[in-house]
Amino acid sequence: MRAVVIANGVCSADSAVEIQPDDIVIAVDGGYHHCVRWNILPHAVIGDMDSLASEDLEAISLADIPVYRYPPRKDQTDLELALDYAVNLGADTILLLAALGARWDMTIANVMLLMSPRISGITVHIIDGSQEICLIRGGEHRKFSGNTGDILSLIPVNAEAVGVCTGGLEYPLLRETLYAGSTRSISNVFCEKTATVSLEKGFLLCVIHH
Repeated sequence: MRAVVIANGVCSADSAVEIQPDDIVIAVDGGYHHCVRWNILPHAVIGDMDSLASEDLEAISLADIPVYRYPPRKDQTDLELALDYAVNLGADTILLLAALGARWDMTIANVMLLMSPRISGITVHIIDGSQEICLIRGGEHRKFSGNTGDILSLIPVNAEAVGVCTGGLEYPLLRETLYAGSTRSISNVFCEKTATVSLEKGFLLCVIHH
């Protein structure tokens, strides 16, 4: 099952994805405004509701959309709570929209949520227009679709990423170690329609610019 989680960040005009009939759409607090703009009816709204006006809450109630309201003083962000909700529903794929924005603290925290052990084994992608972000964990072999000339960057998010192998890219890596704080693996380029990345140990953020 695929969950589409729409947060309350800044998003490109072309960030909306094609909603499939079986998708579960979760609006994260003010992410409901994006749903309205994209003419998407969410299956649930989650958060402390500090970004929604009374008329928004009235419209949500009239549409009979379940609301999961949390207190403003809590230990998790609204997006983390929404991810937990998607996991508990049994989602095996999660798309995050509007997860990036003007506040760097929230943007970094949202990206780092990809490292949560709660979503290990679940395919999670942050989508922002022509760009997408995902996490590759040690032991994984991932395939990515693109076009010749698309950019793929790999960013280690712990001390080192060991045994990195790539295929279908202009600058191949063969069981290389990438170190945090180095830009060696930024701006690789698709030379084929499919690129592959495998990792023996560690964590890699993979950023693709289509």
